[in-house]
Amino acid sequence: MSALVIVESPAKAKTIEKYLGKGFTVLASYGHVRDLVPKEGAVDPDHDFAMKYSLVERNQRHVQAITKAMKKADELYLATDPDREGEAISWHVSELLKEKKLLKDKPVHRVVFHEITKKSIQKAIQEPRELSMDMVDAQQARRALDYLVGFNLSPLLWKKIRRGLSAGRVQSPALRLIVERELEIEAFNSREYWSIEAATKAANQSFKAKLTHVDGEKLTQFSVENAADANKIKDDIVAVAANKLLVKKLQKKQRKRNPAAPFTTSTLQQEASRKLGFTTKKTMQIAQQLYEGVTIGSESIGLITYMRTDSVNLAAEAVDEIRQLIESRYGKENLPKQAPVYKTKSKNAQEAHEAIRPSSAARIPDEIRGSLSNDQYKLYLLIWKRVVASQMVHALIDGVSADLTCGKGYVFRATGSTVNKPGFMSVYLEGKDDSKEDDDNKEKMLPPLEEGALVDLQEVIANQHFTEPPPRYGEASLVKALEEHGIGRPSTYASIISTLQNRDYVELETKRFYPTDVGRIVNKFLTQHFTNYVDYDFTAKLEDGLDAVSRGEMQWLPLMKTFWQPFKTLIDDKEVSVQRSDVTQEALEEKCPECGKQLSIRLGRNGRFIGCTDYPECSYTRNLNDDAASAEPEVVEGRKCPKCESNLIIRTGRYGKFIGCSAYPDCKHMEPLEKPKDTNVVCPDCKKGTILERKSRKGKIFYSCSNYPKCKYALWNEPINEPCPNCNWPILTLKTTKRRGTEKVCPQQECSYVTPCEEMAKT
Repeated sequence: MSALVIVESPAKAKTIEKYLGKGFTVLASYGHVRDLVPKEGAVDPDHDFAMKYSLVERNQRHVQAITKAMKKADELYLATDPDREGEAISWHVSELLKEKKLLKDKPVHRVVFHEITKKSIQKAIQEPRELSMDMVDAQQARRALDYLVGFNLSPLLWKKIRRGLSAGRVQSPALRLIVERELEIEAFNSREYWSIEAATKAANQSFKAKLTHVDGEKLTQFSVENAADANKIKDDIVAVAANKLLVKKLQKKQRKRNPAAPFTTSTLQQEASRKLGFTTKKTMQIAQQLYEGVTIGSESIGLITYMRTDSVNLAAEAVDEIRQLIESRYGKENLPKQAPVYKTKSKNAQEAHEAIRPSSAARIPDEIRGSLSNDQYKLYLLIWKRVVASQMVHALIDGVSADLTCGKGYVFRATGSTVNKPGFMSVYLEGKDDSKEDDDNKEKMLPPLEEGALVDLQEVIANQHFTEPPPRYGEASLVKALEEHGIGRPSTYASIISTLQNRDYVELETKRFYPTDVGRIVNKFLTQHFTNYVDYDFTAKLEDGLDAVSRGEMQWLPLMKTFWQPFKTLIDDKEVSVQRSDVTQEALEEKCPECGKQLSIRLGRNGRFIGCTDYPECSYTRNLNDDAASAEPEVVEGRKCPKCESNLIIRTGRYGKFIGCSAYPDCKHMEPLEKPKDTNVVCPDCKKGTILERKSRKGKIFYSCSNYPKCKYALWNEPINEPCPNCNWPILTLKTTKRRGTEKVCPQQECSYVTPCEEMAKT
């Protein structure tokens, strides 16, 4: 008997064939073998959403190899990934082979495994099941919905806004999140407030305490709003305190801190972004490599379980192995009596699936580091630490708070904490978005204090603050928001983010998402005219419907009909009722200074600008951020155009202000407003220009080659003339973070060389 086994990737095929031995041929499908034909009519709503498929062109030769091997095989094992996409790929392969009449009287088995280990593979082969048509239906329904939205809504955007745009069922609500956050930031009004601190000393240790009460009344954030009030309170405290504060009340508390659950896809993407600086796409690529197999010694070993999951469940055997490792490596005192069990929050999580974990916790990251690339090691270490910590005892934090008083009604509070028993924290501590470093981690301590004792008051400090707008989304916080709103699923987060960037709807600057002008207009159009389809609850309910189909609780056709009929009616209506000017123009309460007609905000090739509504009769325009008063161009004093001797004026373009000739378009001379600072570092790409310090259109500093646009080499961090000792790239860059200070970093993403902090301190 001979068997053909189909997997998705060639890396897996080699490993699995070795585990299965003689009698098994393992071939890769290289992903999907069929997809909807890329033209109108691929999904036919009038005939029960019948779908027309065609072979994926790039995979034709792989399909031919599968066909040839199936002619010789006696049975077929479909071993694609254990999710909807994997189930659909298996179904498409079997359908293709049925069409070629190669499966007559030959058994077809669906096998599922969540880690590529010999034991797991052989067990899966021994316990096959049938294809799940519920999962296949759910995947087809998702594909059909995405196709129908794309093929109907995108052409409408071309007509009403600009050619080449696209709208997606899931990407559009994600864009709405980013645009709404930007609008919040723009509408935010900063408010001043003051805090007052006492710098004190006791038992030869200095510490600070924050003022909490004045005249016996508790202070709120805005109790002290200006410098005059703050200084009045400060002076009064200095007068009544006489350089001493009384320890009025002392409280000591001990609290537990529990470890975080093992990784799901979204939490892995978030932590890899926070701790490693990886994009969601990069995280998934490296995780795929670790899952499919890495060569260690003479064999290829799958190091982690399947990386697309929303379950935090761990297999009993895995828990037993982790507990043994904790006892031997970290001591019995760090092992809880009973193994912690984590509950999955996701509605559709399949508990048969597992969280992302090492296929064997006994493979210590440092012991196999030599077999891994830098990035593989970093991600594997993160996964290993997280799952080991999840099975360790809680940490015990000793907290102390002291109320210090002076006069009749001034109360200061000092707080401190120490880690009494680190427990899981000795291995791993979860990161946080947009927050200051965790106090527990900093171990802020107070000196020994006793109630009734006096401490020295060294200084009273008044600090000015301003409220800050909500932070823009980074990759980690955007994935978290998508998950919280139920938008997309673990396998789609990376592609959602990539699509928004590829369509130029958002830009990623300093690891934060900014909506582009086009992104704003598209979002405005969709939220005004297709409100339901960018509504977070609507999108989440549709995802829940697809989940119900995959569980066999709902049929896919009724779900499709419920979505399609009102959607198509709305498309047809907006085709007629919405004019292009309604979408791309926004009327202003301002008259044109040249002809007196109304001005409007308009969308042009280089973004939004202010222009006259009487165009083309009147060609008046100005930059969106310019005041009407400054509409007249500013002449550069004492200089003439070096080409034609006309006046030079300050103009505004796509990338901000620059100096240009007033005779444009007859003379096209232009130069930067500020002469870029030359770092004198030779460009490592073209080796002809030098790297200049420039400003982006949002005012961010970046560095690029002086030979632009011939050479487009650019980077965010300041370059220095030192080759990377790891990969020999001609330059390193200086990167500064709050936590680690300034480090030397290799700008090559695949290298990830970082100079250790202690080495920088020496230099």
